[in-house]
Amino acid sequence: MTNRTRILTGITTTGTPHLGNYAGAIRPAILASRDSHADSFYFLADYHALIKCDDPLRIQRSRLEIAATWLAGGLDVDRVTFYRQSDIPEIPELTWLLTCVAAKGLLNRAHAYKASVDKNVETGEDPDAGITMGLYSYPVLMAADILMFNAHKVPVGRDQIQHVEMARDIGQRFNHLFGQGKEFFTMPEALIEESVATLPGLDGRKMSKSYDNTIPLFSSAKEMKDAISRIVTDSKAPGEAKDPDNSHLFTLFQAFSTPAQADEFRSELLSGLGWGEAKNRLFQLLDNELGESRERYHQLIERPADLEDILQHGAKKARAVATPFLNELREAVGLRSFVNQVQVVATTKKKAVKAARFVSFREDDGSFRFRLLAADGEQLLLSRNFADGKTAGQVTKQLQSGQALDVRSEDLSFSVWLEGERVGDSPAFADAAARDAAVEALRIALTPVQE
Repeated sequence: MTNRTRILTGITTTGTPHLGNYAGAIRPAILASRDSHADSFYFLADYHALIKCDDPLRIQRSRLEIAATWLAGGLDVDRVTFYRQSDIPEIPELTWLLTCVAAKGLLNRAHAYKASVDKNVETGEDPDAGITMGLYSYPVLMAADILMFNAHKVPVGRDQIQHVEMARDIGQRFNHLFGQGKEFFTMPEALIEESVATLPGLDGRKMSKSYDNTIPLFSSAKEMKDAISRIVTDSKAPGEAKDPDNSHLFTLFQAFSTPAQADEFRSELLSGLGWGEAKNRLFQLLDNELGESRERYHQLIERPADLEDILQHGAKKARAVATPFLNELREAVGLRSFVNQVQVVATTKKKAVKAARFVSFREDDGSFRFRLLAADGEQLLLSRNFADGKTAGQVTKQLQSGQALDVRSEDLSFSVWLEGERVGDSPAFADAAARDAAVEALRIALTPVQE
């Protein structure tokens, strides 16, 4: 795994990006991606879009617009991994593996599902009327998005914190059931930019396509000005003091201004600045902030083939991580090849004497390792990293050759050495007795069977 902090975020492809998407997710994510200590993964959440939208043309258009938005906003695809969720077949497969360990009670508590049930009950409908399994299982798909790439930080709006916490719960459950001493999944943390976590829309509610209260991000200057003119304000006339803390127009201004600009705007509102002029100030601020990006956006929209090439390249980078990792997870849950498992010992003519086995796998950095598992699945040994599979295979053959084992106990674990080189380590055991029993099990497992 990388030593850099891995950051992952996505945006659902169900509509045209608006200021709330930009301030709450896209802008902080792009800024974070420029950090040399960050390893950034950004994606178009088009599988998620299918939960909310059954209009294929809208989804097709939205994918194009959102890809262009990220790039126009300054995302450097050479520094980051930028991909469409639907181009990574490992994600739905991981979703199923996680679905099989996710507690139904956990999903029952998901905000979106509960809100839909509550709305049905209020209107006298069946509690589950109109609720699909896509909506119900949405948190598991989001967990797969996050855990597939072992993200450390997930920039989200405040309303999505619960889903990151659920990803932690599901990942911990998988680790507990199948890890055998290995933590397959990193525990992610939600990353929130407090000041702009949820921007208000034209009517003061959260800016959302579902409320139709958004300000489009890269619309023409005229369309942006028209949208801003529809922001709901109180009835105070020019010259009367306005309350900035209860003005969503001021909240929007503050999200895109410097602290000094915000302080000046606050003072002017308190001094009686008219709402019409205040809206004009907001338009000027946004037009200055977004004008160049708007031009780049429209150039990209006109070149869909270039966008497709960029996303296919990103998918290749993402799958270089996802494919070997999913193979390891399939191995962990028992979806194993019949021919690639090296049986450590032969069997007698009557029955198998023991069935300890070596399991080989490849790490994200390209190195090869193996585990020695006892008959009951307990991990006896985890190898060090080897440069290639051939070397790893030679070591397993040496261990099975019957030569005297060099086993060295260290506190509550042990290591195995060949020709003066450390080749593997045991997990930590509860006490010395358990460690010594594991050493004995290791010796038995590696003793050739006499016919």
